Amino acid sequence: MNKANNSRKTNLFMILGGIFLTNAILAEIIGVKIFSAEKTLGLSPVNLNIFGEYLLDFNLTAGAVIWPVVFITTDIINEYFGKKGVKKISFLTAGLIAYSFLVIGLVTMLTPADFWLEVNATDPEGNAFNISYAFNTIFRQGLGIIIGSLTAFLLGQLIDVFVFQKLRAITGAKMIWLRATGSTLVSQFIDSFVVLGIAFYVFGNWDLSQVAAVGIINYIYKFTVAVILTPLLYLAHGLIDNYLGEELSQEMMKEASSDRSFL
Repeated sequence: MNKANNSRKTNLFMILGGIFLTNAILAEIIGVKIFSAEKTLGLSPVNLNIFGEYLLDFNLTAGAVIWPVVFITTDIINEYFGKKGVKKISFLTAGLIAYSFLVIGLVTMLTPADFWLEVNATDPEGNAFNISYAFNTIFRQGLGIIIGSLTAFLLGQLIDVFVFQKLRAITGAKMIWLRATGSTLVSQFIDSFVVLGIAFYVFGNWDLSQVAAVGIINYIYKFTVAVILTPLLYLAHGLIDNYLGEELSQEMMKEASSDRSFL
């Protein structure tokens, strides 16, 4: 029985870790694209006037589309594996994100083959097109953005697991929605402003009011999505409980909730 339980626990952590890691890395890589949420939905830009100086729309990074999956997966890992499980997968993911950026930086320095440039010399409309420049522009990100995103990611994860466990101490095994949504709202508030502050204020040329304005837009999106996706958390919880069995599930959640320290 112990062997079977250990196998289920290992399989669950591998699946959740794989989902978490894949979506976190993808979000960092595709985040270079900025899209209009309003136009994508066939709506007109909202043209929000913030602080009387900046006119902002709901323009978001493409990474924001799948980042909510990371929110949910973090909370599920926290529920069954506690702080240790979240820290383990978070630091592993941060290391692999840094590795990904390193590899991307190296490959963009490689000299492109002549035939590759020639066969891709024009776009479908016949306009001149430099595929090497496009490749480098899409995949290469500035040092400030890399440092900002990694710092915000790790800080957000540590805060998320801490708030989650504090709320769990209050609610017990009930009210999953409260500890999941509450921890996400606190951690992503920090994340939204830290990444912008480091990437565009410390390393860039934004002022603090612009960081605050854009950060508010990003946070509104994350807040809304966190609430909308709450039913998926219950669905995942039910599927996992069914896979583990009631006894093992309760045992794992009890052990996971025992460590309430920040670090």
